[in-house]
Amino acid sequence: MTKLNTQFPFIFEPTKQYLLQDFMISHCNHHAYQTIKLWPNWPFFAMLIFGPKGSGKTHLAHIFTQHVCLSSSKPVQTEILQACDITLNKIPRIHAQNPCLVVENVSQKVDEEALFHLFNIYQNEGGYILFTSAQSFIQIPFKLPDLASRLKIVPAVPILQPDDQMLEALIVKLFSDRQITLTSEVLNYILQNMERSFAYAEKLVKQVDDLSLALKRAVTVPLVKQAMIELKNNFQQELF
Repeated sequence: MTKLNTQFPFIFEPTKQYLLQDFMISHCNHHAYQTIKLWPNWPFFAMLIFGPKGSGKTHLAHIFTQHVCLSSSKPVQTEILQACDITLNKIPRIHAQNPCLVVENVSQKVDEEALFHLFNIYQNEGGYILFTSAQSFIQIPFKLPDLASRLKIVPAVPILQPDDQMLEALIVKLFSDRQITLTSEVLNYILQNMERSFAYAEKLVKQVDDLSLALKRAVTVPLVKQAMIELKNNFQQELF
């Protein structure tokens, strides 16, 4: 009996670049973008940008670090840290080295005491913090009352779910990042049938690209339909 060899393609995720010229501005994120550009003329030493997964918070964080450098008379280090990586023993070093700081993905999983002390040292001894999160601080059930009360006073700017203008630009860019040019027929089909969210757009583009490589087929409407069905089935399986 002849054994069939099934070949699977090597799938390389596109390298993400967070360049200013690549950031797409629309109604859903205009306020957040303007908040970044207003630094250092913020109303408070800290600001929060929050929004759904895939909405561009990390891209804005990188734009912020670029803006700080360009707006300062001398080089200013602005480190981007994950909130869950901040511990008490790191705080003196963080503050000493970073007049400006980005703390990404704040959630209830953080070391609350460490975040409390980080907030205090920047407020009392000087410096700026840009926070990002999937939720507003009011929505996060922090257990430490002192931390909750401090974070609730941080001005918060939401990124909304994408409007049609943003969705179209996003879909085109995500496929372009994978060296795929869509026909108008395929693009229109996607826009008419997709879930209206940043996260779904990213998942769909990846699913279409993976399917196209596995089947060695061009990106067509039938291929997109198949990818959408598979995404739906995967989601239903995750529920059980």
